[in-house]
Parts: sequence; structure tokens; C-alpha cells
Amino acid sequence: MSLLAYGESSDTEPDALVDFTALLRQRQRQFSCGNKAQTEQTDDQGYYLEQYVLGVLDFSSQYGIDYSISYTAANVIGRPTKYPAYGDYPETFTMRTYGDWWKRAPSATREIQAQNLPKLATQDYIGEYVCGFNCGCENWQQTAFICCIPVVYFEEFVVPTEVAIYETFNPGAVVRIWAYGMTKHWTCLWEAESETDSEMARPPADSRRFAPPLNKTTVITKTLRIDFNHSRLNYYTEIDAIMLCGRTVSRIKSLLGKQQRLQQSQQLQKPQPVSVPVPVPLASNSESSLSSSPISGGGPISYKLRSLKFQPKCRPDGATKLHEFINNDLNQFLLENRVEGGEQQQPVVVPRLCLTDLPFEILLRILSYLDLKSLFRVGQVSRIFYDISSHPLLYAELSLKPYWHLASSTLLCTLALRATMLRKLDLSWCGGLGNISPTEFKKFLTQRGDNLTHLRLNSCKFLNSSCIETVGIVCDNLIELSLRNCATDPPLLNFSCLANLKNLERLDLFQTAFEPELLLSMLEGNRKLKHLNLAFCGVSVNMDNVAAHLATYNTQLISLDLWKAHFLSARGLLSLARLHQLEELDLGWCLREASLGDGLFQLLSNCPKLKKLFLSAVRGTTERDLMHIAALGKSLEQLDLMGILNITHERVYDILVHCPKLQLLDLSFCDNIMDRDVSLSSYKSFEKPFSNSFFVLQFDVLTEWSHVFNVDIKSSRVYVPR
Repeated sequence: MSLLAYGESSDTEPDALVDFTALLRQRQRQFSCGNKAQTEQTDDQGYYLEQYVLGVLDFSSQYGIDYSISYTAANVIGRPTKYPAYGDYPETFTMRTYGDWWKRAPSATREIQAQNLPKLATQDYIGEYVCGFNCGCENWQQTAFICCIPVVYFEEFVVPTEVAIYETFNPGAVVRIWAYGMTKHWTCLWEAESETDSEMARPPADSRRFAPPLNKTTVITKTLRIDFNHSRLNYYTEIDAIMLCGRTVSRIKSLLGKQQRLQQSQQLQKPQPVSVPVPVPLASNSESSLSSSPISGGGPISYKLRSLKFQPKCRPDGATKLHEFINNDLNQFLLENRVEGGEQQQPVVVPRLCLTDLPFEILLRILSYLDLKSLFRVGQVSRIFYDISSHPLLYAELSLKPYWHLASSTLLCTLALRATMLRKLDLSWCGGLGNISPTEFKKFLTQRGDNLTHLRLNSCKFLNSSCIETVGIVCDNLIELSLRNCATDPPLLNFSCLANLKNLERLDLFQTAFEPELLLSMLEGNRKLKHLNLAFCGVSVNMDNVAAHLATYNTQLISLDLWKAHFLSARGLLSLARLHQLEELDLGWCLREASLGDGLFQLLSNCPKLKKLFLSAVRGTTERDLMHIAALGKSLEQLDLMGILNITHERVYDILVHCPKLQLLDLSFCDNIMDRDVSLSSYKSFEKPFSNSFFVLQFDVLTEWSHVFNVDIKSSRVYVPR
């Protein structure tokens, strides 16, 4: 329902239409609960407004592919299309992972500078630009990565009072909500305190409109970022829509000026931190000793010994006895002789031991457990702590990923002065809104990148061809390079210089476009490669050729992710069977042939170490292939058979019995498994004990098997109580 905002009604003036449906619905809730703020328009506060997402600026991962509308980030645009229905819908936004299974896989990586992580670490995120839904923008459905300009008359800055997230499948992954204000700073509107937070408690299997209580704020925003943590999820979560509610501001420019003046005044009132302390002139030895204590030389222990006139006699074995005395009897000696006898003598004031009296190496070890923020704060305590907190050994590993909202070119310049021994660098998610310039990034790499062994630049939107060229030229010692979700257009990045890298053991190009010839050249030059991720790599890459190169040049490969890659056939599967060290293989949605031939049999026979095998939607999987999995998958821990049509209960049982190490089995959307017509006679030959209830056998066989075999079995079946 729409009403005219101005003037008289006219069908020829659509620009004058404003949608007040959500506004009326909000007013109804106000009258029912009685604790909402009134919505009368004032000169300063404006009116209450509810807005839906207009476009997606950025995201870390998605289940779908860019040129499809299924499970992509673009599906959060506009009003909810499925809520309040609960279930798996391709029209929603779904991310790549769930639970902690990816952390248990052979391809799992260790966090760089893990002490920087918050209690609930962010695993995925999505950033939106929000405005009124009926904006008339023609580009919003074309791609999942959208940077379209909103239509002014439907877009409003608001002071947020509520953010509602419509979750339609496995809710409970949201851990933080951020707002980007007009002052170009990020503000955290809400954060889950811990996994036991009432807002984070695992909700029931039902859709929900998640609207946590926001922190009081005066930030004016139209840009949001939602952080997710999937570690507690039982399966993929799905988001239908996101709504931003708040009060508009009629005098935005004047209010923005007030905010800027207020921030400036607050900064002037605060004591300015000194990033580089001014050196204090040192006095002469005699002056410094006189100023520190009445007796010159040594620390507090030496001072105490001299005040007691302690003069040990030097004998040939004196060093040994003195060592034994210090280790065994010094504490008792000090306690017994704390004060000299005599009425005329004054008690000697002995300086207390303080933290700075510890050896430099011990202090350095203590500070190594601090996060990056704490290191900078410790450096403001004193000159001694500044010297220790800026020591290069504390910056051998740097991760600005948890500080994505604070990362800037200025911070890189500061870190370049300290990180002279830098080995590992993680700038993932940083520089999304121009806070890091490509020039400063290249300057930093030129200064400190020659010794880098690990470099992660996931979702770094400041990267350009010149940055990649600098990586290839300067960072020639890299053994890990991660460029996840960095480019959606092949001309954007030039990977030719990456062919200079010859020591790579891990290469992650998840959802990053690249030229096939350059990839083959890199594979040929990096014979020690152990982990390779080519998921969502684009339609231009022939995976049969990649598989052949891997089998020829990269025989030490341990993990390979080809999720939704293209042009992989049974011939490519036979090539992968020559990778005898393989422990993890993801072939989800990339094998579309009617039959796999002997490829799967050869793979299982030649790769006895295989722990993780994902065959999601590999429709060519036959019953014979499933029998091969049961017979040869002795080391399997994670097995994904989602969407396989012809799998039966008998084959599932064989796999459970003959794969003793199995921990995860995904049988979602397997038509035969979802069939409820299960007879009791089908299980007479089973050796494992089951419940005697026919109801359990008929409706809950997989649940029973999950308990008996201690395997987490995923199934999309919805049980209807009777």
C-alpha cells in the first residue's frame, strides 16, 4: 500500500510516491506495546522509517555463484520473500560453512596473531547499503556484488533504533552488527557477549525476526555490516532480508557539523598519546646513582646486601657457594636481616621489586601474549615499556583482520617502523572503504615483505594489478598466499608476476578470477604445493587440464577444493587419483556427468589417507560408487553425499558400518533417504541393536543410526508429529 507524500494524488507522478506500509505496521506495534518512541515529525528528529537493503557492497563468502540467483548475497535485497516460512530456499542468502567441521579438516589454517581475536570471532560477514525498497534501480538483480547508486528520494540516513534480520533456516549465527556513520567511522551497534549469551542461545528450528537491543547511539548511517559465527550451527544458515529502522534527521548537515565539533573537542580534552616518546637525557653515572638510591650500583637486592654490609669472602669455590646461597638461602637471609639493630639507626627503606626489574627477555615473553591494541597502550606507560612493546620480535606476526574497522594507511606506516622481522601478515577484510590506499600497501610490502612467508589478503578491495605485481616481485619467500574473494572481473588483477613464486605450499584463490594459463604456470613452478583452493574460480578454467597438471607437478598435494568449479569430467577424476597423498577433496557441484566411470574407485584405491570427501550434488554417483566408498573409505571422517538421488538406506548402513572413523555424514536432499515408507523387515539383518519402536524405525532411522554409530548425520527431512 502506498500513499502520496506530497500534494494531491496523481498517477502520472510516481516520483512523489512514498511507501508507508512498514511505517503503519510499526505504529501498530507502538500502540500495542506502548514503549516505542512517538513518531511525530519534528524539525530535528524527523520521522520513523523502516528500510530494506538496496544493494550489497561486500561479503566474505556465499554458497551460490555470481551469475546465479540461488543462495547469493544479492537475495537479501528488498523485502522478505520467504519469511515467516522455515526451510531451505534458494532465494535466500547462504554462506559457505557451518559448524566447526572446516576447522577439523586437513586444510584448516591457524590464525595469525590469534591473541587479537575477540571472544566470538567473526567467520563471515555481509555489508549492505540500505534504502527504500521500491527504488527503481535496474541493476540490483544482476550480480551478488553490487555497488549501485541509490535513488535519492527513497534513500534516507537514520539514527538506528532497530536492525531486524530475517532468518529462515538454522538461525543463530549473528554475532555483531556494525554501522558506518557519516563521519566515516564504524560503530558497533550490538555484539554477542559470549556463546552463552541469551541472544546467541541456539534458537528452535523455526524462522525468526532477530532484532537484538542496540547500543544507544547518535550515529547517522545508511550502511550496515553483519558479522556471523557459524561454529555453533548445526547446518547452513539462511538470511532472507535485513531491515534498518530509525529516525530520519532533517538537518543532516548541521547535525554532522555538531558531531564533528564534538569529536574535535573530546580529542582536545583527552591527553594526547605519544606514539614516539621523547628521549630523556641521561645523567652521568654518579648523578643517576645518587638520584636512584643513597648507595650506588645494582638493583634492590644489591642495595639490600650493601646496606647490611654483606661482604662474602672470595675462595676458590666461592662462585659455587654464592650461587647456592642465592638460590637457597637469600630469601631467608633478607627476612631475618630486614632491619639493623640499635636504637640510634634509622630503618633502611628498600625499594620494592617492580615489573621493570625483570630481565628484558622475560618482559618480552610476557608482552608477546598481548593483542595489538594492548601493545600500543603498554607503549604509552613509560620509555622502558615503549622500547619493549615496539621490539620487532613482537611483530613477527601481524593480523589486522580483527581490526578491519581501524586499519588504515597511517597504521601501516606505523607498523612498518616496528615490524622489521615480519614473517606472517593478514590484512583480510581491511581497506574496504578506501582506508588503505594501494600506494601505501605497496610501500609497506616493499619495506617489510621480503621475508614474508605467509600473506593473507582475503576480501581486500584495495588490491589492483600493481599490488599483485608487488607481491610477486617482493614476496618471493612466500609459502602461503591467500587471495579469497578478491576479484570478480579477470582484467582487475594481473597474476603474471605471481609466477615468480616458487616456494608455495598453500594457495587459496576461492572466488577469485584468474587466467587459466597463469594458474597452470604457477602449479608447474610450485612443486611443494600441499593445499589448493579453486572453489568458484569461474567458467573459463578447464578443471581437467588443472587436474592433469596437479597429477604431474604437484604430487605432494594434501587438500584440493574444487567446489562449483567447471569442466571437471571423469577423465579429470582419474588424474586426481594419482595424488596419493590426498587427504581432503571437495568435488561439490562440479561433476555433472551421468557416470563417473572408474574414477571414484581409482581415487579411493590410490588415496588411502583420504579423510574428507565432498560429493555434493554429484548426480553421477551410482550405487556401485557408494559400495566402493564403504569398502575403501577406511580413513574417511567427513563425507558429504548431499543431493545424491539414488542412495538407499542399505548403502548408508554399509558406509556407517565399514567406515569406523566417520564423524560427519551429510544426506540432505537425498530423495530415497527422505522417503518415509520404511518397513521393519528391511532391518532384520542388521547386527547393531536398535529401538523396538516401529515408530522410530519408520520415521527416525537416521537419528537412531546417528546415536548408535556416533556420527553426525545431516538430513533435510522434516518430521511431522502425529
